[in-house]
Amino acid sequence: MLPCIAIAMRFMDISGRRSLLLTTIPVLIVSLIILVIGNVFDFGTIAHAIISTVCVVIYFCTFVMGYGPIPNILCSEIFPTRVRGICIAICALVFWICDVIVTYTLPVMLGSIGLAGVFGIYAIVCLISLVFIYLRVPETKGMPLEVITEFFAVGAKQAAAAKHE
Repeated sequence: MLPCIAIAMRFMDISGRRSLLLTTIPVLIVSLIILVIGNVFDFGTIAHAIISTVCVVIYFCTFVMGYGPIPNILCSEIFPTRVRGICIAICALVFWICDVIVTYTLPVMLGSIGLAGVFGIYAIVCLISLVFIYLRVPETKGMPLEVITEFFAVGAKQAAAAKHE
């Protein structure tokens, strides 16, 4: 895990947050789809174990490199300085609440839709987040915090102006 974090830190500086998300989330989706296929079809015990292990390791390392840390970094960059502390606290609270929801719903979902269904739902969530990131998340690499804050403020003002027209 530690090497993945070191690689992610370097990739964020080189490629940027948005592009790293746009390249790691498809890997997450593919590994989840392969896990669904591996759990729906019978490939034999050894093949199932190999497929599951490889996909879970790839998923975990890719998640740690992109989708795990980058939302926290983006949350720390997009808010104005005067409210940044409280907004980061709210984001952290939402992240933890969502973690608790995932933790407590997993056994229920496993019992009702099975492992393949759970992996399928997670793949759909990753796909939705990929579309959202592609359409709505700007690249913030190399931008000072003041420029990022102004960028989002201008976007909010343009959206409000378009709404009133």
